[in-house]
Amino acid sequence: MKNTIKKLAIVALVVFTTFSFTVIDGDKKEIKTDKSKVVWKGYKVTGSHEGTIGIKSGFLNFDNDVLTGGEFVIDMTTINTTDLEGNYKDKLDGHLKSDDFFGIADHPTATLVFTDVSASDKNAYTVSGDLTIKGKTNPVAFTISIYGSKATATLKIDRTKYDVRYGSTSFFDGLKDKAIYDEFDLVSDLEF
Repeated sequence: MKNTIKKLAIVALVVFTTFSFTVIDGDKKEIKTDKSKVVWKGYKVTGSHEGTIGIKSGFLNFDNDVLTGGEFVIDMTTINTTDLEGNYKDKLDGHLKSDDFFGIADHPTATLVFTDVSASDKNAYTVSGDLTIKGKTNPVAFTISIYGSKATATLKIDRTKYDVRYGSTSFFDGLKDKAIYDEFDLVSDLEF
């Protein structure tokens, strides 16, 4: 009986000590995907196109209201052109979803994982992260601003790093006015 009481006391002491020194990782805030928006804009010699793309899931990590991390999954099947209508819109949406561009049949999602976050201003943070598109992962850097339960961020992405080469003068000669610039923009308005 005495041995049982001693063992229980030791177990209780170990458990109490473990919980006393356990560090809480902070606050994980889920992104409200129905209230958040990502706008893309691609550029070509003769103009530009823009549209939206949906967030499948995401979260931001905070420690005492200071941003410490985050992760997002983008639903590539939701690529939507907003500056065209009718047949032109349908054609561009289909082309962007094809293997010429994002190959959504084989790559229905893209991911962004924050790897480093540092405060750069009162409500702004410099973020380094790993962006994966079409199974290819490359580092990206951007600024995110946080205001209450909302955040905004703008990313400039070189599509050729993710094997999206269609119409790129970096890979094809003689495109003239059919050339599409390698970089495109993503502008995110997030709510959590």
